[in-house]
Amino acid sequence: MPASQLIRIDDPDDPRIAGYRDIRERDLVGRQGRFVAEGTVVLRLLVDAHARGTRFTAESILLLENRVAGLEEIVASVPAGIPVFVTSAAVMNAVAGFDIHRGVLALGRRTTMATIGDIVDRLPAHALVVAACGISNHDNIGAIFRNAAAFGADAVLMDETCCDPLYRKALRVSVGSVLRIPYARQGGIPHMVSALAAGGFDIWGLSPSGTVDIRGLDPGMRLALLTGTEGEGLPTPILQSIRTARIPQAPGLDSLNAGTATGIALFAMASAMKRI
Repeated sequence: MPASQLIRIDDPDDPRIAGYRDIRERDLVGRQGRFVAEGTVVLRLLVDAHARGTRFTAESILLLENRVAGLEEIVASVPAGIPVFVTSAAVMNAVAGFDIHRGVLALGRRTTMATIGDIVDRLPAHALVVAACGISNHDNIGAIFRNAAAFGADAVLMDETCCDPLYRKALRVSVGSVLRIPYARQGGIPHMVSALAAGGFDIWGLSPSGTVDIRGLDPGMRLALLTGTEGEGLPTPILQSIRTARIPQAPGLDSLNAGTATGIALFAMASAMKRI
């Protein structure tokens, strides 16, 4: 896209950028599947997903004027029909409602919503899956997706009590991994466990009182890591129905941050499966 085709915005009340208004106070998740992408890496992944016709499409892009030169490659790859708006720091901050230091925003839309059954059915014979339960913290959800991408997980499954990974902060913390890894968010924990069991997965629940050291896990062809929220962890009936693993740690600490614990466990599992 040549610089001459960039659209200059000088009025924060311009209706063409209304979707970016007050993004901190009113996240767009849940509004016809629309969401806010923030930062260079996330923008690049969104544009790529749009071009490949995958689950996500870009609706528009809003850039700070002093960022345009450094984003020439991405801007040039933006498909026709997606408006790229350029504005000043004063206008962008007025629209967003706070100081946007990154100066890179985009509006995206999720075009398809997979079910847990859909995801499990499409997985390869040799697969590693993360199954998250009750993760309501956006930083943790973002970290779980980032860890899943780093250690080669094939999918992330979430129960309905997990927060939406397309929330702006979760998407940013994931460094765009939410746009790369197949995922589904649906139903309760029993439904997720049943779907994984039916798919032939060895399901391991992560718990401080797990019976097996995560480093000694004997991997099968299909592994699923089930992780719960900090403090409460996974429900006792679920833990009693699956195998459990623990991460050894120094005494005096109750448990690790959910995102950190998931990363350590995924590293151990991916190593045992010789995926990394």
